[in-house]
Amino acid sequence: MGAVLLNTARLAEMRAFYEDAVGLTVLAESEGEVSLGRPGEELIRLVNDPDSPADTPTGAGLYHSAILYPDAASLAGALTGVAQQAPSSYQGSADHAVSLAFYIGDPDGNGVELYMDRPRADWEWVDGRVTMGSAALDPNQFIADNLDPALSAAEPTMGHVHLRVGELGAARAFYVDVLGFDVTSETDGALFMSAGGYHHHLAANTWNSAGAGVRGASLGLREFTVILADGAELDAAAARLAGAGVPYQREDGALSAQDPWGNTVRLATTAG
Repeated sequence: MGAVLLNTARLAEMRAFYEDAVGLTVLAESEGEVSLGRPGEELIRLVNDPDSPADTPTGAGLYHSAILYPDAASLAGALTGVAQQAPSSYQGSADHAVSLAFYIGDPDGNGVELYMDRPRADWEWVDGRVTMGSAALDPNQFIADNLDPALSAAEPTMGHVHLRVGELGAARAFYVDVLGFDVTSETDGALFMSAGGYHHHLAANTWNSAGAGVRGASLGLREFTVILADGAELDAAAARLAGAGVPYQREDGALSAQDPWGNTVRLATTAG
C-alpha cells in the first residue's frame, strides 16, 4: 500500500501530530501540503482544505490508516511518542492473532492504527481464510516489555487501509471482482482483502455506515494508493475497469478511479 492523502482544515496541528506523536518524518512541505513518512516512502500526505465540510463518521470514507512497524521495539517506540505527545488520542488495542494493533485518532478524527505482524508461520488459514481475533492487549505492558531506544528507529510502512462503505456486496464487486484483490476474511459487517497471501491490505466495513451513499467533497480521505508490481498489472487493472464500465483517469505509471461511494483509489507502479 502507498500513501493516504487527507484533506484537513488544521494543517499545522495535523502535521505536528503525525511528526511529533506518531514519529513520521516530514519529507516535503509547501504552503498547502505536507508529506510525511519514512525516507524515500510517503505514508501520509496532508492537504490544506479549509473550505470543505467536516467528514461524517456515518458516511463513506476512511475508517483508519494502518501503519505497520517491522518489530516490537519500533512499535513500542511509536506508542511511547503517542503517550508523551498525544495521550488523549489513544482509543484502544487488540491482539488480532495475525497482528498486535493499537488505535489512535488524529486531531481531525481520522482513525490511525499502529501495528506489527506476528510471524507468517503463526497465521492460521482455513479454507483460504485467515483466522483473526480481537483479544485483550495491554499497551503499557507491551511498552514495558519491548521498549528499547537502541532498537526503536526501524522505519514503518503503510500496512493496510480500512474504509467505511455503504454495502459489502458492492465493495466486493469493486475491490475483488474489478481491482483483483482476494478475500481473506469476512465478519459481521466487514470484508478483508489482500494480494500475495497477506492477512489484509484493504478492509471495508459497514459498522457505522450501512446504506451510505456517494461522498461529497469533505475533510478526511482524499485518496489512497495501491502499489502494483509493474505496468502489465496496471494495464490489466485498466482493462477490468473499462470492462466493468468504471471511469478512470490514467497518467504515466498510475491511474485513479472512484469506488461506489466516491472514495478515490490510485493505482501506481511506484510509491511516488
